[in-house]
Amino acid sequence: MINKYLTIYNEIVEQIEAGILEPNSLLPSENDLKDRYNTSRETIRKALNLLSQKGYIQKIRGKGSVVIDIDKFDFPVSGLVSFKELAQKMGNKPKTVVNELSLITPDQEIKQQLNLAKKDLVWKVVRTRVINGKKIILDKDYFNKKLVPELTIEICENSIYEYLEDELGLKISFAKKEITVEQPTEEDKNLLDLEGFQTIVIIKNYVYLDDATLFQYTESRHRPDKFKFVDFARRTH
Repeated sequence: MINKYLTIYNEIVEQIEAGILEPNSLLPSENDLKDRYNTSRETIRKALNLLSQKGYIQKIRGKGSVVIDIDKFDFPVSGLVSFKELAQKMGNKPKTVVNELSLITPDQEIKQQLNLAKKDLVWKVVRTRVINGKKIILDKDYFNKKLVPELTIEICENSIYEYLEDELGLKISFAKKEITVEQPTEEDKNLLDLEGFQTIVIIKNYVYLDDATLFQYTESRHRPDKFKFVDFARRTH
């Protein structure tokens, strides 16, 4: 049986994501929520604390719990999730277009990024992410073929991580990320709907397995107006 505070948390999340509870609005007081859900104040506080930890509300002393604006698509900086996993939280049916899938001899830059030996081959995958009919992310992935022996268009359209974990049994563990803002390249202009934007946000990901083996290097190139990159840090005392 699901805990009462999780039921309350899930219901409030649904109201926030549906826009019923608008950004910058106040949640009802703890007393009002206690009466509404016919539960204890401790249960309400556990639900509110979880909402705060997940970035849905900000608790302000003397004011209450304020709803945070989640209108833009959230890409967690500290998390390591696939686009498919993020897309499942979106109600607007994102789409992935595979622009390129090829097995290549990497140039010197990619060799350095992936710490490759001289004769190692690499899967190059270029995908455009389409949301609300707009091409707003360009992902350029490079996978070490020794660790990822096979890829197909179908896998790349669905979820590479799902394939690696469920089919190949790889354990993806952690990533190092670098975030920069740069001018778009001609490739960006051709494969994204930049609509006059003069900059793009680039996240470089170096992704490791649980034995600390580097197996993937990615450049994720984002149109700047559609995304906020989020992380929630809390000071401990």
